[in-house]
Order: sequence, then C-alpha cells, then structure tokens
Amino acid sequence: MLIQTEATPNPNTLKFLPGEKVVSGPPRDFKSVEEAEASPLAKRLFAVDGVRGVFLGSDFISVSKAEDADWALLKPAVLGAIMEHYLSGDPVIEGAAAEASEFYDEKDAEVVQRIKEVLDTRVRPAVAQDGGDITFQGFKDGVVYLQMVGACSGCPSSTATLKQGVENLLRHFVPQVQEVQQV
Repeated sequence: MLIQTEATPNPNTLKFLPGEKVVSGPPRDFKSVEEAEASPLAKRLFAVDGVRGVFLGSDFISVSKAEDADWALLKPAVLGAIMEHYLSGDPVIEGAAAEASEFYDEKDAEVVQRIKEVLDTRVRPAVAQDGGDITFQGFKDGVVYLQMVGACSGCPSSTATLKQGVENLLRHFVPQVQEVQQV
C-alpha cells in the first residue's frame, strides 16, 4: 500500500492519501482520543505521541500535530499507524455516524438548500484539496454559520477564506446572505 502525503496551508497539518475510500457519508473531525471512540483509525492515530487532531475525508486523512512536534519525527509514525489500520481490516468508523444538528427557520428552507448547494459544488471541493472541510451549521437573519474542520480548523488563512472567499461567493449566488460567521 502506497500512502501519499501532501502539505496543507496549515503548517501543523498534513494530508495523507491512502489511495482508497476513507469514509462514506459526511467527513469526521476528531479533536481528542475521547471523541475518536467510534473510529479505530482515529484511535490508532491519537496513540502516536504529538497527534492533536484527526480529520477523515472521503479519500484522505488529515492529521494535525502539536505545535512543538516535528513532522520529520511524527510523519513515519503516522504513516505506520495508517498502514497498520488498513492491514488490520478494522472499519474506519464503527456504527452509524452521528448527524450534526443544524438550525434555521423552516421558512428559510429554500435559501438554506441553495446555500448548501453552493457550498457542496463550489467551496467544499476546494477546501478538501487543502485537507479540510467546511460544514453548514445554521442560517439566521441573513447570517450563515459555518464550521471549518480538518486542516482548515486553526489554519492561519481560514478567516480570510471565510470572509473574502466564501462570504463573497454566497452573497453573489444567494442574495439573502449578508454575512458568514465561523462557529
């Protein structure tokens, strides 16, 4: 098994591409070993000293390290943990994935559907290339609430991406959108 590695805009996060499907359905973001209880893969990665976050995308794994950890030492251990997982035959996620709750007024359902369509077709593919994802959390009074996860969480450029990129794009395609805020 050949696992490719890519840098992300976040210097504390690397993107690992195992060359096969990682998760079906929504991506999963784990900030601690306790949150990773449902994922044998994420638990293996958190066992590597220095790993502080694991994001599982459709065909990639983003791993975030502690500030004081060195990728030169950490990367071989992470690659080993990923390889060990795939050789074990264990599932990536056990049981059903919990759906995140969203908030919006039912009268805004059509606007929310357009927002999600723009996010899915124009934003999420670009963000996934950088090892992360952006998820819709809610819409209220013209404000779209989004969450940056994976490599994008804590990335120095995430605020600029949200404000200059995503906000302008959503305002262009969905006139009801006035502002974007990060959750």
